[in-house]
Amino acid sequence: MLRGQDIICFANDWSGDPLSKKQVMLRLSEHNRILWVNSMHNRRPQLTKKDTRRVLQKLRGFGKGLQQVSPNIWVVTPLYVPFMESSFVQRLNRVILGRQLKRALRQLKFCNPISWTFMPTSSDIVGTLGERQIVYHCVDDYCSFSDAAPEVRRCEESLLVKSNLVLVCSARLLEMKKPLNPHTFLVTHGVDYAHFHAATDPSLSIAKELRNLPHPILGFHGLIADWVDLPLLAELAKRKPSWSIVLVGKADTNLDPIMGLSNVHYLGHRPYTRLPEYLRGFDVALLPFVMNQLTISSNPLKLREYLAAGLPVLSAPLPEALRFGSLVRTASTVEEYVCEIEKLLEAGGMGPNAERSAQVADEAWEHKIEEMTRLLEAGAKPPTIEVAEPC
Repeated sequence: MLRGQDIICFANDWSGDPLSKKQVMLRLSEHNRILWVNSMHNRRPQLTKKDTRRVLQKLRGFGKGLQQVSPNIWVVTPLYVPFMESSFVQRLNRVILGRQLKRALRQLKFCNPISWTFMPTSSDIVGTLGERQIVYHCVDDYCSFSDAAPEVRRCEESLLVKSNLVLVCSARLLEMKKPLNPHTFLVTHGVDYAHFHAATDPSLSIAKELRNLPHPILGFHGLIADWVDLPLLAELAKRKPSWSIVLVGKADTNLDPIMGLSNVHYLGHRPYTRLPEYLRGFDVALLPFVMNQLTISSNPLKLREYLAAGLPVLSAPLPEALRFGSLVRTASTVEEYVCEIEKLLEAGGMGPNAERSAQVADEAWEHKIEEMTRLLEAGAKPPTIEVAEPC
């Protein structure tokens, strides 16, 4: 594993749930120091209450300055002008961000750091901080998000060209990014295996919200956004009113399709630490994504989390789900979802199962970090970092 390095990580906000970015950096922080730079969004803010709250949150975070949040991890909230099609604003952002981050680097006495960025929008600043290497870790097709700013594509192309190493989490992303940087490698997502394997423990209490629900319980956890096929779930609930459908997670889209359905239970966000309690109560885990450019390129983190919890999984036919073969069942239509769930009910073995969980033990994040380290040491092109023009 990588050791004794100083790493600047551009990612989502540290305060959010532990997505792949945090999972990677928490493990790297065992032997390295991390400066985590809170989110530089890939979208333009709108005049909405939601975006106003985000702006105020950013200003409060900036006012707190450099904060230590974990052993060997410090967080800084960047101050910058959100997306505008103006080269002046882009240069201004580079100056503002550069001064702020260089001050943090001096405070921490970072030396010859590695920039490890998950954010295309970091392109203007990455490569100007005295780094010895740049790693672009691409975990989504950012240009395909419904609210992505037009500038994201140009920023990502600039970042791909200047990076010493590009890591991608899906075969589709490898196909898309490698033409722009031949030092692009596939490292699929890992899983916090011990955490989710706990769902297979018979002594673990099932979350109280699930204890009295009729079985089978078909469960989903994660962000409920426009890539989750809520109309399909609504139709499934109507066709099988005796089945319970449970959704655990923050909603970032309109929930009207499932409102008023007595057998659909939206529980909202629950702490990461408690997710095994909910998975313990699921009979089948669902991954009901719509099929589009965004999801075809994705490698949902929850897929391995479901499997580590020992659950039978029914997913949309995403390429990364198909890689698991018979371990993951797939369906495209409501009729196929009903058919596959009925097959699972007939076969038995519903709910968490330790033997099923053991089949993904080698998918733990620790193994993935070792793979990333080998690539960083052997597969990256020589550092030829220059200050690039704004993307």
